[in-house]
Amino acid sequence: MAWDYPNPFTLPAAPTAADIDGLQHTNNAVYVQWCEKIGWAHSQALGLSLADYQRLDRAMAIRRGEYDYLLPTVLDDELTLATWLCASDGKLTMERRFQLVRNRDQATVLRGRWDLVCIELSSGRARRMPGEFCAVYLAAMVP
Repeated sequence: MAWDYPNPFTLPAAPTAADIDGLQHTNNAVYVQWCEKIGWAHSQALGLSLADYQRLDRAMAIRRGEYDYLLPTVLDDELTLATWLCASDGKLTMERRFQLVRNRDQATVLRGRWDLVCIELSSGRARRMPGEFCAVYLAAMVP
């Protein structure tokens, strides 16, 4: 597949009947849910789970989400969703990118981006990323 960045973390996706809206396309909210699902799966694959977030009293929270819906998908389309960590200031923020590809024609149907900020779970305030976050997430950044 023609990925925007090298070495993506990927998951398969396929719209079900419940995902289809009145226009007979996959509802845009479904794409957002898929991005959340792959974001967590990628973090867990890298070695940081929700339990780690709770133990460290820190989390990477979405400060801004941006989605470009390029082409529609329909019931039972076979898709591949990819994600990458693309930027960080090394202290407080990170950027996660997404690309959704329709398998049958390799067309990119969605691109997305999250601006993430590290927060202290107990207060909700922005805080520096703990060492464990830096060690795991910064090592996974695409150059």
